[in-house]
Amino acid sequence: MDKIGELGFSEEQGDLLEVAMNFCRDRSPIETVRGLLNDERGHDPSVWKEIGEMGWLGIAIPETYGGVGLSLAEAVPVAEAMGRYLLNTPFVSTTLAAQALLVGASEAHKQAWLPRLAAGEAATLALLEAESDWDLTAPACEAIPSDTTIRLTGIKRLVVDAAEASVIILSVSYERQAALVLLEAADLPDGAIRRETIVDETRRSYEIILDGIELPAERLLDLSLAPAALAHIHLSANLLAAADMSGANLALIDYTLDYLRTRTQFGKPIGAYQALKHPMVDAYVLYEQARSHVYSAAHCFDRQGEGEIATRMAKVAALDAYSEAGDRSIQFHGGFGFTYDCDAQLHRRRAIWHSAQTGDGAYHKRILGQLLLG
Repeated sequence: MDKIGELGFSEEQGDLLEVAMNFCRDRSPIETVRGLLNDERGHDPSVWKEIGEMGWLGIAIPETYGGVGLSLAEAVPVAEAMGRYLLNTPFVSTTLAAQALLVGASEAHKQAWLPRLAAGEAATLALLEAESDWDLTAPACEAIPSDTTIRLTGIKRLVVDAAEASVIILSVSYERQAALVLLEAADLPDGAIRRETIVDETRRSYEIILDGIELPAERLLDLSLAPAALAHIHLSANLLAAADMSGANLALIDYTLDYLRTRTQFGKPIGAYQALKHPMVDAYVLYEQARSHVYSAAHCFDRQGEGEIATRMAKVAALDAYSEAGDRSIQFHGGFGFTYDCDAQLHRRRAIWHSAQTGDGAYHKRILGQLLLG
């Protein structure tokens, strides 16, 4: 455990970060982000196509399955760049679905789906339910065996990018144990997907009604691998969420500083006053600390024990820093900060979304206490 906190930044990460930052800056100015808030899909399909053509979806997929053959650590700078410019695409949900297949699927399932995801098809995960918490090992939705089929029951909620996905990997209870099931878009009857209203309006999230859906039994992923797959998915989601928040936090700080430099009061910029200057320095220090945690977690993600601790630390640090910067930005913008036209609102809502989706700070701190102190 003495290596926890070790920071590594590979040449591949540096190259991807530079390319991704330039791409996201050009494709996702804030005017475009706001223009997509009322769009049904919530993203630009042409941008998604470009992302697929650049090979980003195959970053963490082995070459055997048509991917680039790197690791999840190299997906981190892409997620950071997308957060920096609030670029919404199914990149994270597809990357996480690929991770679920890599850890939890049979060779046949990997051969069938991973090349398609690496080539640009969207996928997602359906893990959360109305009464669920962030422990993914006890889903209420069921897969009931019946001869050569399985019959699904229950409702999944907060399923990101479900309307775009060719395949949805969902968690179910199968004979009283957690399992994963492959659900293809063609399996969904009319009315099975309903768009939800969520706090982060840059994203698209859906409810999926599973009642009445019957699938071939081979759609059930390897039961013996399900616990490891669910644990891996959870940590992977938190790592990419921390990366997204790290990038978005810098954008938020820059946005706030621009306002403090241009808004004048009593004949000088309000940013000159210590009551505003010092909190912004604190916000930037928190950002730098959180970003270091993110890349430390990426560096040791695959190390047993160390990776989990570093990832949970990264999520806590990124969430605390982003939330603090959002609160200060809204406060410093005065009355305008509480209106929907203030971009700080987009960021504060995103922080709340990440807290609800993959675990808030208190949840991760509790688990960290158990891991570190026993």
